[in-house]
Amino acid sequence: MNTTFPGTLSDAFGRRSSTRELGALLRIADESLPVEPATNRGVWGSVDAGELLSRAAHDLRAPWPIPLASAAARVYRDGDRDGWEQVAYERQYRLSRAAIAAAVTLDEMWIDEVIDGIQLLCEQSSWCWPAHDDTFERHGAVLATVTDPFLDLGAGEVVGQLAWIDHVLGAGLDARAPGIRQRIRHEARLRVFDPFVARRDWHWIGLDGDVHNWNPWIHGNVLVAALRLLDAPDDVAVRAAIVALSVEGLDRYVTVLPADGAIDEGYSYWWNGACRALEALDILSYATGGALDATPKVTALRETVAFPHRSHLGRDWYLNLADGQARPSCDQPWHALYRAAQRAGDQDAAAHAAAHRDVTPNETAGFGRLVRALTDRDWVEASVVLSPLPRDVWLPSTEVMLARETAGSSDGLALAIKGGHNGEHHNHNDVGSFVVASDGVPVLVDVGRPTYTKATFGPDRYDIWTMQSSWHNVPEVGGIPQGVGAEFAARDARVTVTDAASTLSLDIADAYPVDALRAWRRTATLDRERGTVRVEDAWDLDSLGAGSEPLTTVRLLVAGEVRLAPDSAGIVPLDGAHPVIVRWPGTIQARIVQRELDDPMLSDVWGARLTRIDLDVTSAREVWITVEKDTSTLARRATTRDQQ
Repeated sequence: MNTTFPGTLSDAFGRRSSTRELGALLRIADESLPVEPATNRGVWGSVDAGELLSRAAHDLRAPWPIPLASAAARVYRDGDRDGWEQVAYERQYRLSRAAIAAAVTLDEMWIDEVIDGIQLLCEQSSWCWPAHDDTFERHGAVLATVTDPFLDLGAGEVVGQLAWIDHVLGAGLDARAPGIRQRIRHEARLRVFDPFVARRDWHWIGLDGDVHNWNPWIHGNVLVAALRLLDAPDDVAVRAAIVALSVEGLDRYVTVLPADGAIDEGYSYWWNGACRALEALDILSYATGGALDATPKVTALRETVAFPHRSHLGRDWYLNLADGQARPSCDQPWHALYRAAQRAGDQDAAAHAAAHRDVTPNETAGFGRLVRALTDRDWVEASVVLSPLPRDVWLPSTEVMLARETAGSSDGLALAIKGGHNGEHHNHNDVGSFVVASDGVPVLVDVGRPTYTKATFGPDRYDIWTMQSSWHNVPEVGGIPQGVGAEFAARDARVTVTDAASTLSLDIADAYPVDALRAWRRTATLDRERGTVRVEDAWDLDSLGAGSEPLTTVRLLVAGEVRLAPDSAGIVPLDGAHPVIVRWPGTIQARIVQRELDDPMLSDVWGARLTRIDLDVTSAREVWITVEKDTSTLARRATTRDQQ
């Protein structure tokens, strides 16, 4: 079985990524992963994992979590997927904590705890998350069909976790529970390896060219599992074949990764998309003794390591396109970014990773990521530095511009604006939307996503308010929001960057299913000399019909305290950032719409509510808004109060 996809990795690797060549290149299973086993006390005896051990000890007071069938069935009954998933996650987190405790201490009590967790996973009917399973379509069942397992993100995560645990604790597992490692291999073959090879219609492979973050996430876990668990003498050929198929799958992802390294799913999904690809390719390089090393050779891979710091607004705030959060968890695998940046020779990306060196590794990112964070000596010894905060970012593949007043500082105003199209992955119908931040904190904002349900990725996705253009910083034309699909797109994007100002101008008329709209030119500028942001809209729109014409509005979504005046709004932002004033022409009427937030996925970021300012531009053909710092005494007092 040889790779057949002629992509970027195929060009870089040549015949060496074929099954035949890999059979000779791959290290033996015991030496195939870049982490020392727990028996190497020179490594594990010095690991600092006090917090993890404390949480593991706390686990012993409670029974193991059990994901229930009734919770799985809720996905089909009422769309709730979180109830089952959170319990399943907690079971895996507990196992990871126990495995670290066992590796650090070699205490038989902890090894027994690990064995219990392994056995529970092996006896779990399915590793697939119920929201992903195709069992209903194929078998009419709402619970997993154990004879036809679905290989999804959840199954990949479990098999990856078990492979890493087997690698780190193999000798201890053998001593305490002979046969448990054979059980791992049996379940991995039935639930992952056999389906992976037998079914080649997995949507996440990207056979139709639509490749998203599932591809590297699953292929990376399959790669790890094949390298470690297919270790019997008669597994040599199938091991090489599965590694070759994994490389071919990764090739499909890397080949469509744009040359600027941008991710249309946004910053949050970079960690489980491009970062997963970088991690998988790092493992592949190690497993082949450096013979297959793609990151330094492929432009898109070298560029994508810069995407996290190019998306950084300041502090712990990021530009949150698509389904991302503006204030994501800092618990990211920064060590993976650091390694990839070092391999790519990008010191700014390495600095952005190292700026988070003091973030304590935890179990939520996965066991493989956790053990690498704890044992990678270069990362453990990296010095904490400042994030680079580039002055200007322009990503042509997604038509995203980000500009701030001064390089290396989040002080002052920052502007981000996107063009693109409404067929992007995890899209929110937001062509032309923009974000303005004060001191790195979003003030005119992108709301992000709520808690996922089955509806999130189904035909009712755009019934969810956060996914609609009506709740983004874009116009609504005659009461009509933007359309769904790649044909609803920006055109004629023009970017201009000078020391004095950074500007993106684009026509967003095609984003609306409105025949009477011939043009809508949006021009957004960060003016460094004046310390302001200006967004100008000019449009060509015929009458939409006789009688009372629906309103055409320009909408501004605000986080923070809003004081509305006839031609402006004073805003006290979150997080103690400097207050700002948003101004518009005095002839334009404005009204406020409050949106209460009852979903923690949103309220944890924005607080209890967001405010939308609707500017009625029905009788106009152009409008502008400006954002500037509020230098009034009242603003200074408000800032001081928020910081106390």
